[in-house]
Amino acid sequence: MFTFAEITSINNFSYIMANMIKIKKGLDINLKGKASDVILKGGNSETYAVIPDSYNGITPKVLVKAGEKVKAGEPLMIDKNYPEIKFASPVSGEVTAVQRGERRKVLGIVVKPDAQTEYIEFGKMNVSTMKGEEVKEAILNAGLWPFIKQRPYDIVARPTETPRDIFVSAFYSAPLAPDFDFIIKGQEADFQTGLDALAKLTEGKVYVGVRNGSSVQVKNVEVVQFEGPHPAGNVGVQINHIKPVNRGEVVWVADPSDVIIIGRLFNKGVVDMSRLVAITGSETTERGYIKTIAGCTIESLLKGKIMEGGEHLRIISGNVLTGKRVTKDGYLLGYDNQVTVIPEGDETHELFGWATPGFGKYSVSATFPTGLFGAGKKEYVLDARIRGGKRAIIMSHEYGKVFPMDIYPEFLIKAIIAFDIDKMENLGIYEVAPEDFALCEFVDTSKLELQKIVRDGLDQLYKEMN
Repeated sequence: MFTFAEITSINNFSYIMANMIKIKKGLDINLKGKASDVILKGGNSETYAVIPDSYNGITPKVLVKAGEKVKAGEPLMIDKNYPEIKFASPVSGEVTAVQRGERRKVLGIVVKPDAQTEYIEFGKMNVSTMKGEEVKEAILNAGLWPFIKQRPYDIVARPTETPRDIFVSAFYSAPLAPDFDFIIKGQEADFQTGLDALAKLTEGKVYVGVRNGSSVQVKNVEVVQFEGPHPAGNVGVQINHIKPVNRGEVVWVADPSDVIIIGRLFNKGVVDMSRLVAITGSETTERGYIKTIAGCTIESLLKGKIMEGGEHLRIISGNVLTGKRVTKDGYLLGYDNQVTVIPEGDETHELFGWATPGFGKYSVSATFPTGLFGAGKKEYVLDARIRGGKRAIIMSHEYGKVFPMDIYPEFLIKAIIAFDIDKMENLGIYEVAPEDFALCEFVDTSKLELQKIVRDGLDQLYKEMN
């Protein structure tokens, strides 16, 4: 097997020279509504919430009750199976509700913030003089461990395991994604400290993927440059091209915005979960970034910034491919730093729409002229309709055209549906996460919920193997 630093021949997925990896397969969807590099007003939320469903692989156990006072950094819940994994309150204030659903499932823990945030003091720490176990204990005690995820299974990392390597993708490539080069401005020291902390948690390397031409500068890590269309920014794609995950191996991953929060813990000695959130989408009237705190309300981000007719809008916590649908009175989900608003499409009725020329319609295939001649630089307004009904899987290799990993996606999906463990393992189930199949889902003529299929398959496999 070639390493990422060796010169290889061109293949169907990418070609690699020195520390540059050029992704050939993928798809950039040019949507209207990208965030401008400006700071907008807003983000003062009346309540904040920790949503357990944001974190895969955990069974929440609530530690607080309605009416209790908490400080920022104080644990609101833990994982029953790994009680050392704590989930910190993003603000200080009063717990107003522990929301539950069927079978008393924990849906969210809501905190009303104080006028002035009061932090638990963990004390400033010098990462360079700390041992790996000390760094791990500090992150666990502060309730920031859920920001570290693991492959295989795409779940919150198990602190009892030691990762082979750790991967951080320092750019986003999804449609309308935030610009990390803008986000990191003024926070470079915290990002570097966060990377230094992660480096203490593995005997291997910390790989940081950056977009070619990025202004992000880091040290003490292995920097790999990437070029090409989405999903070049997906950490799973980067792992597959740098150093794939084999059976029996574990690697950890972290979002770059969360690495900054981890770095703040050591530099400031407190849990400061403030972050920049991008406001994007064709149905927004103001686009840019809002400084807020993780777990804020969607209303606090979008008030006065979306078009009229809210009942016909799709609000998404995250990007259009992998984000979750939320309401205005919902909350920004745990790992997200983007909110997208697009048309719902429920008011649109096209008579024989499939038979019209469709000169202004977005097309990946040759269905419309844009598929034949390319979309160029035109920005498209796409709604939330799936445009068709579910049908049988057709082995048309359409997934492979946008899937830049050395994996056969259609065969893997069929193995997951059949829950054939041997085939799933042989076809690369340990390397993937649902987000890696988002583009496949977008181009899928069968209209299957591929990300849900992969998520369910990973969850079942984890239960079977553990």
